[in-house]
Amino acid sequence: MRLPRWTGYLFLAGSLIGQAAFAQPKPKHVILVGSDGFGAYAFQKAQVPVLRAMMQEGAWTLQARTVLPSSSAPNWASMVMGAGPELHGYTTWGSKKPDLPARMLDEYGMFPTVYGLLRKARPQSEIGVIYEWDGIGYLFPKAAVNKDENGDGDIAVAAAACNYIKSAKPTFLFVHLHDVDSVGHKVGHDTPEYYAAIERTDAHVGEILQAIRDAGIEKETVVIFTADHGGINKGHGSISMAEMQIPWIVKGPGIKAGHEVQTSVMTFDTAATIAKLFRLSPPQVWIGRAVTEIFK
Repeated sequence: MRLPRWTGYLFLAGSLIGQAAFAQPKPKHVILVGSDGFGAYAFQKAQVPVLRAMMQEGAWTLQARTVLPSSSAPNWASMVMGAGPELHGYTTWGSKKPDLPARMLDEYGMFPTVYGLLRKARPQSEIGVIYEWDGIGYLFPKAAVNKDENGDGDIAVAAAACNYIKSAKPTFLFVHLHDVDSVGHKVGHDTPEYYAAIERTDAHVGEILQAIRDAGIEKETVVIFTADHGGINKGHGSISMAEMQIPWIVKGPGIKAGHEVQTSVMTFDTAATIAKLFRLSPPQVWIGRAVTEIFK
């Protein structure tokens, strides 16, 4: 039986489409920057030129949400563990270990993290965690990372991150900044002092982006900026949009420019999105979904 000529054209077209999809840029590096206590509402009043430039160059939403409670450990854990407290077990502000038994444990004896997935899939990866709040140190498998640095203040953290980026060109780096949360607790959210801390954080993000350029890896790097929670008065952890709505901004190769994300984004979707960027297979226990709307 002789097939019609047009079937050959369809085969060729399908082959070319497949090659085009395969040829889409994929990052060699992902830098995740998290600002503690940075509520999405801050964009209404704060001067954040660096973050607004990231929004113009990438994809973003100011309607991403935290898990409950809207506090630190549950959300920092969810961000890299692809699931909520019901599954990973970190349920309180300062959980140093799961308060509930984790639904699944990986080879590091923890609920599966993006760090562990990357290490297993690409053993030679350079992986770092540089953080201000010491509670972050309980939320990742130490044996899976090359760099584990607990800095004293955001100036030191940003400087350490910049040096690490330029010297090691990490495959994956998580940078935790804490100034905004500290001011939120001491002075209050939605105050002039709070917005000043937001603007200092914006400047630190600018330093990190400059370090990526200085390292010569900008065209190969996806940068994600987000937060663990916002706040109200001098606290957080309850149920209000000021506490639960967080910014989520992504820029880099293969990411749409100037695109406001319309689909739902939860903080555990960050881990799934990073897994997608690195072509990693997420474990069945993750409930996070990659935010595919951001991709070109």
